[in-house]
Amino acid sequence: MNLAVPGSLRTPWMIVKRLAAVPLVMLALATMVFIAMRMLPGSPATSLAVGGGAASQSTAEEIAENEARINEALGLNESLADQYTTFLHDVATLDLGRSFYGGNDITKLLGEALPATIELTIAAMLIAVLIGMVTGVVAALRKDTWIDTTTRAIGTVSFSLPWFALGVLSIVIFGVWLRWLPVIGRIPNALDYHPFTNFVLLDAILQDRPELIWPWIKHLILPATTLALSMAGFITRIVRASVLEVLSDDFVRTARMKGLSGGAILRRHVLRNSSLPIVTVLGLQFGSLLGGSVITETVFSYPGVGNLLINGIMQRDYPIVQGAALAIALLFTLVNVVVDLLYLALDPRLRKA
Repeated sequence: MNLAVPGSLRTPWMIVKRLAAVPLVMLALATMVFIAMRMLPGSPATSLAVGGGAASQSTAEEIAENEARINEALGLNESLADQYTTFLHDVATLDLGRSFYGGNDITKLLGEALPATIELTIAAMLIAVLIGMVTGVVAALRKDTWIDTTTRAIGTVSFSLPWFALGVLSIVIFGVWLRWLPVIGRIPNALDYHPFTNFVLLDAILQDRPELIWPWIKHLILPATTLALSMAGFITRIVRASVLEVLSDDFVRTARMKGLSGGAILRRHVLRNSSLPIVTVLGLQFGSLLGGSVITETVFSYPGVGNLLINGIMQRDYPIVQGAALAIALLFTLVNVVVDLLYLALDPRLRKA
């Protein structure tokens, strides 16, 4: 029996297959996060039981009794299997629970923090792509010259430096010594900002408040550039290698023989045909940027999901950690789906395979 999908349905079928994989990936990631949090040393009940000022005057027995009551109230006295079942049910119903500390709704916390992380990641991606594409193409067109050597050396150094070191260095230079840019937060506290979508640029447009844009950009420059520099070095090397490979193909030589200018060959042939490996790198590096945002947001006290995740881990706040990790994982998974769909758009051979 021939079960081959007809050509007219092949592309929609490939899209459906990629989208259908998202719930399975999220299930695996949710399970990993659940297990990892329970394996960490320490207990939320212990932190809550001894966290108050009166706890220092309590006896060991009283603290133990408080822990038992807290465990029962939080459902942590149940077996891991029961906790896991409850967790999966809550995730499936989009109920991420409430914080152990303060009882804040996790969905609301993520709704406030996620736009900040998306803004930071997109800004870093744009900066990295701009730097990486320009330097990579220039290095390829000036192969084996001092420009090529210098560009590759700078790219290697920037790719090798950790985000934490870059963040601290940028704070010291541009925030402390030169005092050019703010180093803490997302927007000045003096500005009376009432979020609607919690995307500052969009809110500034919707609320007709252009005075929000420049202060927001100033707060975004250092963390976004810190994230972008490491990624830009890697993009430079990939773009250079891809462009050099395409430049050696026969159709490029044919285009030169036909009298096309270098700029036309670059636009019409080289960049398009070298785009697949570049798109792959961008998709993978987006996930890397999300991971780097955890560190960068902590260094710059940027109120995103990464900062929320670190605070949750420090406090053993299971609902916050689980919700923040799932939000980051969902973003990464969706970006990879988009990259797969871009493959289909850029390479007709994949639609016929």
